[in-house]
Amino acid sequence: MKSGEKYRHYKGKEYEIIGIGYNSETLEKYIIYKGLYISKDFGENPIWVRPYDMFFEKVLIDDVLVNRFTLIKEK
Repeated sequence: MKSGEKYRHYKGKEYEIIGIGYNSETLEKYIIYKGLYISKDFGENPIWVRPYDMFFEKVLIDDVLVNRFTLIKEK
């Protein structure tokens, strides 16, 4: 994973990776990413932070395991 890569959330919205950060107290690794959309609550291209492991985990949707985020392949 690297800055600038784009991912699609299983609910359909797209995001761009800004970078990787670390919690200064626990050293837990986080993904910093921005939404490629306009949110009525958070504005244009909202910035999000999620634990690294959670970003790449699978989630159970309608009894099927799917990736929380999937890399969008550039054409």
